[in-house]
Amino acid sequence: MTRLLNAVTLLGAGTQGSRLAYMWSRLGRPVYLVDKTPTQLNLALATVQRLRASNPPSEQGKVISLTADNLDKALHNSWLAIECVPEDLECKRPVMVELDRKSDPETIIASNSSRCSISEICKGLSLKAKDRFVNLHSFWPPETPALEIMGSRQTRADIIPLLMKETQDHGFQPFHVRKSSTGYTFNRIWTAIKRETLLVLEEGVATLEEVNNIYKAVLHTPRGPCEQMDMAGLDVILAIEEHYAETRMGIPIEPRKVLGEMIERGDLGVKSGNGFFHYT
Repeated sequence: MTRLLNAVTLLGAGTQGSRLAYMWSRLGRPVYLVDKTPTQLNLALATVQRLRASNPPSEQGKVISLTADNLDKALHNSWLAIECVPEDLECKRPVMVELDRKSDPETIIASNSSRCSISEICKGLSLKAKDRFVNLHSFWPPETPALEIMGSRQTRADIIPLLMKETQDHGFQPFHVRKSSTGYTFNRIWTAIKRETLLVLEEGVATLEEVNNIYKAVLHTPRGPCEQMDMAGLDVILAIEEHYAETRMGIPIEPRKVLGEMIERGDLGVKSGNGFFHYT
């Protein structure tokens, strides 16, 4: 088997890492799932099995769990390595350096960041081959298989078409983000909706229930914007807003104040049991 048709390495066995392991093993190819914590690896493998039971793939590639000190073994046969570590540049940048240092120069290295471009992540880093770095932003596969692929001015011309084909073959619905963009395509649109929702509430234009219900009534969605923010975590939503405020002029402060006050009360959304709504 050539490198092109060989394994994928996923560094980080959290929620996204485990779901990506399921997706990238759907064609019978091996996946290396790497994490610092054996307990987290076991949880991720259980998630893969649960997804396979509910959404049987055409083939089941082997998912090989390894601790971080065995990263070299994982990268040796991998054509693609994806970092799935927490959304924090101080976490991501050392990981990208490590992947660059230990992998073959032909291995494609991708970030699963939900808001930072690969140019932002790699800014100031000393890397062997910046032309192989890309963003692969996944949503919630397999239920929501949309995936955004974004390169940079330095990305090799052959990489984007290859990833568009491979991700589609593995069951993703890929979308090409054609220019470097903080927030990619969908999140820029969704961020505007979140920000205006918070402004409407802060200004007293409508009640929480009215905002949620009119959104669902017009767009025929099962959840309103406040419910969706609760699901993502209000601390995550605030971090995204703060990142936009750092990189763009004119971002209003009121939405961040609303979120900050809620977080100070311990209201983080679904994960804490309270957010805009109450969860039991």
